[in-house]
Amino acid sequence: MLAQDAAADAGSGGFQMLKEKFIEGDWRFMILVLICLILGLAFCIERIITLNIATTNTDKLLNNIESKLAEGDMEGAKEVAKSTPGPTASVLYEGLRNGSSAESAEKAIVSYGSVQMGLLEKGLVWISLFIAIAPMLGFMGTVIGMIQAFDRIETVGDLSPSVVAGGIKVALLTTVFGLIVAIILQIFYNYIVSKIDGIVNRMEDASIGLVDVMARNGVFK
Repeated sequence: MLAQDAAADAGSGGFQMLKEKFIEGDWRFMILVLICLILGLAFCIERIITLNIATTNTDKLLNNIESKLAEGDMEGAKEVAKSTPGPTASVLYEGLRNGSSAESAEKAIVSYGSVQMGLLEKGLVWISLFIAIAPMLGFMGTVIGMIQAFDRIETVGDLSPSVVAGGIKVALLTTVFGLIVAIILQIFYNYIVSKIDGIVNRMEDASIGLVDVMARNGVFK
């Protein structure tokens, strides 16, 4: 119980310190960095939800399609692919729909697979933008803060630490928060990219498997 209370106090203390440092920074640049974090996280969450929905059990899908083709039920196989959510099922449906020959099926799979790839990667360019722009805004705040600190030195005519320390601290805080935002979004970005790679690999394996299944069941003329 005491350990849990200590952990909770440490977590709340860390958040409180983060909030205090955020307030101490130049609000004009800190707000921009915060907007980058909010928008970047919104795109990340949207992609993660979409990709989780797009994940399909390809082995089960191929087995269901093969069972329909073994019965000579091409329309039933198409319906199985059409009723299954996800890009893999959509690609297999196009292969079945254009499966008069192995060449036409493969061509349909490749062309529609590129379309699905574009849909999977939708929004990644915006996440990359926020990853790049957040530290840039932080550096800009730091540079402007340093300029203001030197202006204060020029006005006061004194180089004492008390004159410039506050301004320099505030200037550096914008860079710290910009880097924190970039690190958070980069972690999500890498997770999303790995998720897309996994879906694409399964899509390619399923596409090859579909052509084999169609050939085994005499679909090609």
